[in-house]
Amino acid sequence: ERPDQVFSRANLLDKVWGYDHDGYEHTVNSNINRLRRKLKTELDNDQIIQTVWGVGYKLSSEDCQ
Repeated sequence: ERPDQVFSRANLLDKVWGYDHDGYEHTVNSNINRLRRKLKTELDNDQIIQTVWGVGYKLSSEDCQ
């Protein structure tokens, strides 16, 4: 829905669980890696999800079209 908008790990956890989750934020890293592997397999593109160092993750608008 929002290509190029950067989401922090905490924000992603909140969006997934729908409330303030006290879980380990680096769990997001593992899930992002799994998504990238699936995207690589299905679409031959693992660059759709981009890391914004020190901030979080975003979907690339160039690869989402």
